[in-house]
Amino acid sequence: MSLPTEFISAVNQLIPQQRRFDDPLSALAFGTDASFYRLIPKLVVRVSAEHEVVALLQLAGKYQVPVTFRAAGTSLSGQAISDSLLIVLGDGWNRRDILDDGARIRLQPGVIGAQANAVLAPLGRKIGPDPASINACKIGGIVANNASGMCCGTAQNSYQTLNAMRLVLADGQVLDSENPASVAAFKTSHSGLLQQLAQLGQDTRANSALAERIRHKYRMKNTTGLSLNALVDFDDPLDILTHLMVGSEGTLGFISSVTYNTVPEYPHKATALVVFASVEDCCRAVPLLKQQSVDAVELLDRRSMRSVENQPGLPVWVRQLSDGACALLIETRASGQLLLHKQIAQIRAVLAPLHVEQQVDFTEDATVSGQLWAIRKGTFPAVGAVRATGTTVIIEDVAFPIPQLAEGVNRLIELFEKHSYHEAILFGHALEGNLHFVFTQSFDDPAQVARYEAFMGDVAQLVAVEFGGSLKAEHGTGRNMAPFVELEWGSDAYQLMWTIKRLLDPQGILNPDVVLSEDSAIHLKNLKPLPAANEIIDKCIECGFCEPVCPSNGLSLSPRQRIVIWRDIQAKERAGVDTRELEAAYQYQGIDTCAATGLCAQRCPVGINTGDLIRELRADKAHAHRRADWLVNNFATALKGTRLMLAAADSANRLLGAPRLQRLTEATKKLSGNRIPSWNAATPQPLRWAPPANVAATVDKPRVVYLPACASHAMGPARSDSEQAPLLQKTQLLLEKAGFEVVFPDAMNSLCCGQPFASKGYPQQAERKRNEMLAAIKTASRDGAYPIYCDTSPCTLRLLQGEVPCLDIYDPVRFIRSHLLERLAFTPQSESVAVHVTCSTQHLGEGQALIDIARKCSSNVVVPEDIHCCGFAGDKGFTTPELNKHALRTLQPVVQHCSEGVSTSRTCEIGLSSHSGVDYHSLVYLVDRVTQPITVSR
Repeated sequence: MSLPTEFISAVNQLIPQQRRFDDPLSALAFGTDASFYRLIPKLVVRVSAEHEVVALLQLAGKYQVPVTFRAAGTSLSGQAISDSLLIVLGDGWNRRDILDDGARIRLQPGVIGAQANAVLAPLGRKIGPDPASINACKIGGIVANNASGMCCGTAQNSYQTLNAMRLVLADGQVLDSENPASVAAFKTSHSGLLQQLAQLGQDTRANSALAERIRHKYRMKNTTGLSLNALVDFDDPLDILTHLMVGSEGTLGFISSVTYNTVPEYPHKATALVVFASVEDCCRAVPLLKQQSVDAVELLDRRSMRSVENQPGLPVWVRQLSDGACALLIETRASGQLLLHKQIAQIRAVLAPLHVEQQVDFTEDATVSGQLWAIRKGTFPAVGAVRATGTTVIIEDVAFPIPQLAEGVNRLIELFEKHSYHEAILFGHALEGNLHFVFTQSFDDPAQVARYEAFMGDVAQLVAVEFGGSLKAEHGTGRNMAPFVELEWGSDAYQLMWTIKRLLDPQGILNPDVVLSEDSAIHLKNLKPLPAANEIIDKCIECGFCEPVCPSNGLSLSPRQRIVIWRDIQAKERAGVDTRELEAAYQYQGIDTCAATGLCAQRCPVGINTGDLIRELRADKAHAHRRADWLVNNFATALKGTRLMLAAADSANRLLGAPRLQRLTEATKKLSGNRIPSWNAATPQPLRWAPPANVAATVDKPRVVYLPACASHAMGPARSDSEQAPLLQKTQLLLEKAGFEVVFPDAMNSLCCGQPFASKGYPQQAERKRNEMLAAIKTASRDGAYPIYCDTSPCTLRLLQGEVPCLDIYDPVRFIRSHLLERLAFTPQSESVAVHVTCSTQHLGEGQALIDIARKCSSNVVVPEDIHCCGFAGDKGFTTPELNKHALRTLQPVVQHCSEGVSTSRTCEIGLSSHSGVDYHSLVYLVDRVTQPITVSR
């Protein structure tokens, strides 16, 4: 059924075209969240401000159009999808206000959870909720789902740490509980609503049996149904209303901002892994630990430990544990080390009487602690990585009363076997009796759907009826558990939820069939297909963890969306459906605007690099092999051509002036079909530089092979740049200052790491150039006798991808920290410096080292927290400049007061300079400026 014409017309007048999406590609891309359900929205609107939400809700009410809200789309139970109007958050929802020296923080719904903690960290505070998806999920979803996590328990979730809220009801009315004027106006306009909420609270508290049931349910983690505890915890109807919004999953209104009471983030931590011989012994320890100062107690059954036992760094004995073994991963935190040691001693004392099969005793070593947490964090992706193509990974989320935790664990394992989920694993937050179980499921045929239905029916009876537990402890009810809410809560509580729903959403337009549904089979409908598409991406679980680091997210498609669309194209082709229109749209949305830097792989639980897929698709469409071969064989000539083009552009700049030249080249770029790049003020001048002749090695000086990237010896500084010394000169001088004798490879103008060829879809030519370069530096380094310094991190990464026999290749960061820190005296400057950690630097594991070196050079270092990739991506800053512009859209306000920026990629620095108003240079410029040589003892 289509949306009303009048509604569409009104929305078109309200929302600009670039923020409305109803084409098949966009609708499918937005129709996916992290759950195993899919609905295709008829219209997607990206809202930038609250007044747009108000107007859209008023229109939706007028025309009876169902509405769903979407923050990050990382929810697991189907609560962020729609077959009607889907409202997604744009860029205008990222405000963060620190209040009372960090005791409180006001957040808009588009703020990523980890970003909130990043601004609180210097104050020793954090938000209470700590979901596993905190690096991707947003505050709107955290609050709307009452998401918790490993440490927050029931005491520090959104409900318990809520201080204030700004919300929009279904009728478009705004309430800001922090604003006296807003409260007064709301009490006048919605007095009837407040009276009814107050009466519901009074009636609920007067019903002792119902009130006690509600209190009992919320002693455990519980996100099944609406937050009825608001009716027994508060008398004031405004407090009832704001707390009902927590965990309502968009079914009662829209959350415009939330103010949290923050919690301490203690700096001292210790971690232990204790393995017991049986589930019973393991669970016997839980109530003992609950009385101690512990922040996290994670339970892992033998299946979950088996799934990760071959991970690097784990003890050998993990593979030798008994079949019934069950482990607790324990972490305790404290404000000081003495207190931490006291807590550790107390924990050891309570565990001493229990029989332990194996253990890693408490450690304060961050590396060892990280290896222990890798066991817990690796369990879910371990199942996802080995599942059969076409199946999905389901993670369920239940809670048992602590005294019955052991029996609950064993009974769940019995259900795994009964329903043939032999791959299922079980882990969870033991202090709250909160268990997650992960299994793989196919929905390809009715028999598989029936198996899932029978299994979930048994789980519901076991958890909700037999044990009186929670069917959804922290993942939200969604569609997944909506049919089981009455089974868990009973008729009185269930009808009370419906009363609240009809009171706040009388037309039933807000997220229908989520939390509450009259369709008893809603959890078996609209199941998402995961068809085979390509081995690179077939393990994708569409969780969305990749999206925050993708530079094209919000411009075209995110990595998750690229995978969704390619899967659909492949399935349609196999079914004989014409996909030409979809593929034509995908060319720009999916392929042309992908930076292919691979940061998505770092965030992906199963390690998928969507850039690898895009490069493969580019290779399929790459037909200029003869031209690529010519470039391979005549690279020096191509570099001369690059210098000539830069010289022509520089001459035009002097003749026409920067503004006129930029307008002219933008017009030329359009006329040429994007084949001729546009020019901007950060475009480099040509560099003509010949390396000096290498001299015989001296006895008293160490040697280093300096390998300049092709961009470094073709591109000089921009004419407007405050630094006019080329990178090659600056690098050579710095190395010599540190006491090194610099050696250059032969035939430098012919050398290339192959990255330009690889990114364009010519892998064979790319490998030829890489091998040529490796051979040249092997010779120059005398078979690896000297270290090799490459002056840009992308080229370093490219060279290190594959076998590099006998060669020690350094990027600038690693070389400076390994060889120059001990040879140079640093005098930090007071001028502020912006740092951009390139994608390649992140892949090389040198990101923090880059920041640390910058802090040795300047007392004021700025690291923009939400820019992970600049989007320049080799030459895309020239050919697809909108990608670079979009990726850096938030940069300028953050770095505007910096004297300069530093990075480790010449091309990235072009885009960074262009979009920040600050000159960005290689790190070596900064290091050279603030250092003097010191004598090295021999």
